[in-house]
Amino acid sequence: MKKIIFAVLISVSIIYSQVDISGGMGINFVSSPSLKDYINGNYNQGGEKLNAFSSSVEFFGEITYSLNSNFELGVDYGLSIFSYNSSSGNGGIYDLNYTMQKPTLVAYYVIPGEGYKFKFGGGAGIRMIDLDEKIIVEQNYSSTGYGFLARAEGHTKLGGDVYAYVGTDLRYDMPGKPENDNGKLAENSSYDVNLNTFSWGIKLGVSLFL
Repeated sequence: MKKIIFAVLISVSIIYSQVDISGGMGINFVSSPSLKDYINGNYNQGGEKLNAFSSSVEFFGEITYSLNSNFELGVDYGLSIFSYNSSSGNGGIYDLNYTMQKPTLVAYYVIPGEGYKFKFGGGAGIRMIDLDEKIIVEQNYSSTGYGFLARAEGHTKLGGDVYAYVGTDLRYDMPGKPENDNGKLAENSSYDVNLNTFSWGIKLGVSLFL
């Protein structure tokens, strides 16, 4: 019985020694042409046009498992938050806010070293939008699609199993056209509005190598 328990403990130790957990936050520079045309064509009376690239905040968490010293598989979860508001004419205010959830299956090529680790790779996953738009009254819309991720990240040892995380990524996300029970976002507009986006982001955080 003692031999069995010892073998189990050794196996668990081996498994956990191959797991990396990372988390943190960052900023994305996002291009969403359809949304930009919709807002600038209808709600820019205050002169606050939506630029070709806008910023959004992102929180992320990632867990990866080492298949060998140079290859890892895992799951990344990102939550992007975007907000825009301007005058809509006649003293009114226009507000649009959305969150995009971005769970992604990822694969990395790894370059390990003493006190550091570099990873290069990417993956694909589901994209889920939750959007609130307020013109006179507030309405909520949602949609689900998919997206792709390419990423480079570096980990530098701070002490023990704790590492500083710095990463950069490119994304192309296609969550589709937000809608609710009353119809699609801007259904009566001349714009066929979707939330497809291209983005570049910078991330900072902490990693734990177990």
